[in-house]
Amino acid sequence: MTANLHNAPLSVATNKPLLGLGDPSIWNAELSKLRQTSDQEPEPFQEYDQYETLASAASFGHFGEMEETNEDTLRELLAKSEVHASEDIPPPKNAFVQKQGDKEIPIATIGNFSVFTGKAKSRKSFLVAIILCIVLKSKNYPIFRGCLDGKINLYFDTEQGRYHVLMALKRIARQVDTASLRNLRVYGLRSLSTDERLKAIDFAIRTTPNLGIVVIDGIKDLITSINDEAQATMIADMLLRWTEQYGIHIITVLHQNKSDNNARGHVGTELVNKAETVLSVTKSDQDKNVSIVEPEQCRNIEPEPFAFEIIDGLPVLVENYEFRTAGPRERVTFASLSSIDQFGILNSVFAKGPSFSYSELVRQIKLAAKDKFGKAPGDNVIKEFISDCKNRKWLIQPEDRKPYAKGIFA
Repeated sequence: MTANLHNAPLSVATNKPLLGLGDPSIWNAELSKLRQTSDQEPEPFQEYDQYETLASAASFGHFGEMEETNEDTLRELLAKSEVHASEDIPPPKNAFVQKQGDKEIPIATIGNFSVFTGKAKSRKSFLVAIILCIVLKSKNYPIFRGCLDGKINLYFDTEQGRYHVLMALKRIARQVDTASLRNLRVYGLRSLSTDERLKAIDFAIRTTPNLGIVVIDGIKDLITSINDEAQATMIADMLLRWTEQYGIHIITVLHQNKSDNNARGHVGTELVNKAETVLSVTKSDQDKNVSIVEPEQCRNIEPEPFAFEIIDGLPVLVENYEFRTAGPRERVTFASLSSIDQFGILNSVFAKGPSFSYSELVRQIKLAAKDKFGKAPGDNVIKEFISDCKNRKWLIQPEDRKPYAKGIFA
């Protein structure tokens, strides 16, 4: 099976077709507005006019002054936002789930976004291919189920050249039928400028009817600095607004730091804190041909870790992976460590900062424990460890909902 690549819109930067499906005239009309003279600022996003400007010709991503809002408008906004105990709000619709016996564990739901992290070359894009195949009803991944039948899905790649984006599309095309492939539109945006990428994605989300999943493989390329706090907040706000306003789920892909397993920069911290699900991809120490996918942070019940390898150019799930490597999966607990080693976990965590919120503390302990054990403990194990550390005065929290600081070993 080959992909249908006709009618590809053109890039205003290169005058070459963007890899994807759609009406070229619409895209070109919109994208032509993005080319501004050096002394003229591009217009703000149509959907985000509460900021005076989100971009300038020289440097994209910094906030302008917030427009003044009168009290009546604020009252109206608060009235719309208030949640009442008498309300009956259904849970968000699942985008895709993992099957665990008779249960289905939500990995992604509508109105939220997720983050896929990993070192360079850990096969994050192959994980994206797996998820898109699941959403498009491929039978190759039976432990998962896509829940968005008939929805249109968008895949934006900001890092790879057109050849490799095409290879990624063909990997998906080999695993799904022609009818399902019509529900996927793939775009290679590497040749566009930073502000063009973000505006093009915004335009696609606003104008694509019946939208389901949006993948942004290379979220860092929508801002100019991964350590700019204003830009990190801006892109997180965009994701939150897109997902809720258009009833979609967005998958973002971000590299981890070379020195640790944290998502890169301020943007990584901001996205991880607001994401529904964070999955990490790592190459197995026992078999470099195998990549392991593990939950790092989840609002819902954690999905089980799984592994995949590449066979004939396609990602294939590895059955009973734990038996092929280190034997049956054992539950990681802190009770197996001495008191000194347990406190050493806290030393590793607080070497990164003087205090942490509860959610960030859970995440940092998970990363430190993963370095110690070789695999991460579950959230419930970490919460029990935090409670024990508080009782032993190793963790100090001055008041409820206040940040945690390290106590004294005694």
